[in-house]
Amino acid sequence: MKIDSDLQDLPKFTKVHKEKYALTQGSISQFMNHHYRHFNAAATLDAARAYKRHIEDGGKMFVTIGGAMSTAEIGLSLAGMIRQDKVHGICCTGANLEEDVFNLVAHEHYVRIPNYRELTPDDEENLCKRHLNRVTDTCIPEAEALRRIETAMLEEWLAADRQGERFFPHEFMCKALLSGKLKEYYQIDPQDSWLMEAAIRKLPIFVPGWEDSTLGNMYAAHCISGEIRNIHTVKTGIEYMVLLAEWYTQIAPKGLGFFQIGGGIAGDFPICVVPMLHQDLRRPDVPLWSYFCQISDSTTSYGSYSGAVPNEKITWGKLGKDSPKFIIESDATIIAPLIFAYVLGW
Repeated sequence: MKIDSDLQDLPKFTKVHKEKYALTQGSISQFMNHHYRHFNAAATLDAARAYKRHIEDGGKMFVTIGGAMSTAEIGLSLAGMIRQDKVHGICCTGANLEEDVFNLVAHEHYVRIPNYRELTPDDEENLCKRHLNRVTDTCIPEAEALRRIETAMLEEWLAADRQGERFFPHEFMCKALLSGKLKEYYQIDPQDSWLMEAAIRKLPIFVPGWEDSTLGNMYAAHCISGEIRNIHTVKTGIEYMVLLAEWYTQIAPKGLGFFQIGGGIAGDFPICVVPMLHQDLRRPDVPLWSYFCQISDSTTSYGSYSGAVPNEKITWGKLGKDSPKFIIESDATIIAPLIFAYVLGW
């Protein structure tokens, strides 16, 4: 078994070893180097070091976002990663796409419920009557977030529909952000919005299963009502896969890593592009993902895809036997910002 040369000296952690990291690392990174020695902590440090090495060696990184990470304000660290060219493509759920913008325009109207585990059905019903949509300990306000964004997006959908144009879900959202029409509603620094940063930098974004989101439901409603005449004004998931295949073919030869936050479609959809190119299109010499890390607390049992260990992906032609592979079984809201901080040198 190969052991990282840095880790061989970790129990001693000499003054020289400390100074080596102090030259290039901030206080968070130094803390991790000193304390994260075993179990999930060690896996976190290993993954962070490998991520940083991958980028320093000229590789690119693809980040997937599942769960409710945007409501957990992952933009506070992810926007910086995008800004510093540490992230080169993103796949996210429709919820994470929209919830970053909900937070941008309605942050002060969110309601936190620290004792959410103690809520009764009556308490939950009262939140519903107040039009507060709960995500664990955080309630998203319907009027200030959902309906405000719906108004802006409907303008974009209708304009494209009337012109006979079609765009991807993220393109509509980025158009609305870059137009400035929402600027008057900003309640956080837009530099802490990962989607704003991605829009500015034209970062490749893929949103499979977008219809399983609040705005996807709203779009369907406007199609049913007849306001939107062409149901295909918003492009589909299959079109996203075609686009991903083209992008992967261009980028992967340079070394493309896969950093998965949570499970679900955000991770399952894009990682399959490799076997699709090789097995279905029968293209020879398709590069595999050159780094893989998943942060998840999903149980590795009973056919759980989100909880599958990375080695299983070797059998599907997604990873190679020598690909750096990490799985961190922990809360992504805690681990992802720490890894991002390490990569950024904070």
